[in-house]
Amino acid sequence: MKGFGIHAMVWSTKWDHEGAERAIAGAASYGQDYIEIPLIDIPTVDAQHSRALLEKHKIGAACSLVLPEHAWASVRPDAAIEHLTAALDKASEIGAVALTGVTFGGTNERTGYPPTEREYDNLSRALGAAARHAKTLGLQFGIEAVNRYESHLINSAQQAVDMVERIGLDNVFVHLDTFHMNMEEKGLANGIIAARDHLKYMHMSESDRGTPGFGNIAWDEIFAALAAIGFKGLLTLESFVTMQAEMAGSISTWRPVARDRDEVLDKGVAFLRNKADQYGIF
Repeated sequence: MKGFGIHAMVWSTKWDHEGAERAIAGAASYGQDYIEIPLIDIPTVDAQHSRALLEKHKIGAACSLVLPEHAWASVRPDAAIEHLTAALDKASEIGAVALTGVTFGGTNERTGYPPTEREYDNLSRALGAAARHAKTLGLQFGIEAVNRYESHLINSAQQAVDMVERIGLDNVFVHLDTFHMNMEEKGLANGIIAARDHLKYMHMSESDRGTPGFGNIAWDEIFAALAAIGFKGLLTLESFVTMQAEMAGSISTWRPVARDRDEVLDKGVAFLRNKADQYGIF
């Protein structure tokens, strides 16, 4: 799991046949090593169709998700285990190398209080069970820290590290996202350094979730820190330039974040590759 990727939502918010064909061909045309496939509606994903497309275009995949409310691990760990198991089985059928994302909960999950030890116990039980299942399938399992407005549970790199170490399995990794880090870390580099022993996945997302390089993210700080820790994971461009109106509320995206998809891809991909070359990443 090493190289560059693009989140499939740049092309489509639906992983049906049409969306999969457009996204996988698109990622391959931009010379990506991987595509991130969102498992929003697990039963409708045609794994064999996706796998054949990946093989045709000679590109790898990682899968991601956000847990639906009925399966939030903090309060319904058994439901979370069931949902994550189904997602892992689907990811394995697709031929993905990992399942990552907000594997512990939702993006509108806040109790109004700081997280409790009971909630963390539930998280570690559910995520531990999922990670053990992932291991039997040969899959890596990621935990993405997200900002305080989306979740009260895991916001910082250190909190993600704490959960990874609490689970204690070697296939569990930290997934950081520059959009969330920009709000939560006391210095972007500090978050990367805190996660260095477990960091395998980065969402490269601009401060407005638009085009990387055209916002307020301190990209030189990000890439210098990645170079300093000898990062050898996956850098994935994430932008919500293509967003269905009914999904806006889950991530508070109320207006267009870029002119169009071509702007994000043509400028964003080149920007990230140039920065990686500048700092000797990979």
